[in-house]
Amino acid sequence: MAEHRQSRKRRHITWGVAGATVLAGAGIAAQTSTAATTWPAQKTYTGRAFDTCTAPSLAAMKAWRTNGFYGAAAVYIGGRNRGCAQPNLTASWVKSVNSVGWKLIPLYVGAQPPCQTSGNPERFTASTAASLGVSNARDAVAKAAALGMKAGSPVYLDMEPYDITNKACNDAVLTYVRSFTKTLRAGTYRAGYYGFSSSSAKAVATATNRTDLPGNLWYALWDKQNTTTADWPWDPELYTDHSRGHQYMVNSKETRGGYTITVDRNAWDAPVALVG
Repeated sequence: MAEHRQSRKRRHITWGVAGATVLAGAGIAAQTSTAATTWPAQKTYTGRAFDTCTAPSLAAMKAWRTNGFYGAAAVYIGGRNRGCAQPNLTASWVKSVNSVGWKLIPLYVGAQPPCQTSGNPERFTASTAASLGVSNARDAVAKAAALGMKAGSPVYLDMEPYDITNKACNDAVLTYVRSFTKTLRAGTYRAGYYGFSSSSAKAVATATNRTDLPGNLWYALWDKQNTTTADWPWDPELYTDHSRGHQYMVNSKETRGGYTITVDRNAWDAPVALVG
C-alpha cells in the first residue's frame, strides 16, 4: 500500500508555476468556526510546493529558495505516527526559512483507522475516535504554536489509505476527522486534510454530511499533472476558494544549489502558516 512520506521509503514534493502569496479574507464559512471569533486573515500561497520526510537544513532551504522553483514546503509538525526525526524543525528554523521567503505547510500525522493495513503505533476505534480527535488536535495546535505558526494558520491532518467501503471503519474516520477539525477551529487554527483520491480524501470529499469537515483538501493523485482543477475528481463546487492542494508526483530526487533532496511535488492553492 502506498503511503505518505512518513519514512524515508515514502513520498513528498510539489511544482507548478512561480508562486504568489495573497492575503485573503478569513470569512470562508467552511474554513472558520461559526463562533464569534475574530479570525486572522488567511495567508494563501498559489504555486509550487514540496514535501519531504525530514525538514531540510537551513542551508539547504536557503539554497533551494534562490533557485526559485518552489515557494512552499510542507513540514511534519507532530503526531505519534510521524515517521521521521525532525532535528532541524525548530521555532528558529521556521522564522529563518520564513525570512528568506518560504511559505510553510504544517502537516500532522494523527491517529489512523482501525481497518488500515500498517504498523502505525496510534489508531482509533469507533469508541475512541472522538476523544482522540480532540487530544490529537490539541497537540497539533500546541506543536504549531511552539514552532511560531500563529493562530489562523492551517494544520493539515494526514490520513493514509484505508478501505472506505468498510462502513464501520469509514464512519469512525469521519467521527475522528470531525472531532479533530472542530477542536482545531476552537483553537483558531484552520483545518486542512491530506488524503488519497481513491480512499481517504474521497471519504471527506464525498461525505453527504458536511458538518465539521476540513475546509481545505490536499489530495494525492499521482498523475503528474500540475493542477488543482483539471483533474479534480469530485464536485467542482467543493473547495473552490483557495482551498486545494494536489500531490501529483512522488519520490523525485532533485539537486538545487548543491543540495540533493528526495521530495514529492504538489500544485498548491490553499492556506499556509502565519509566521512572525
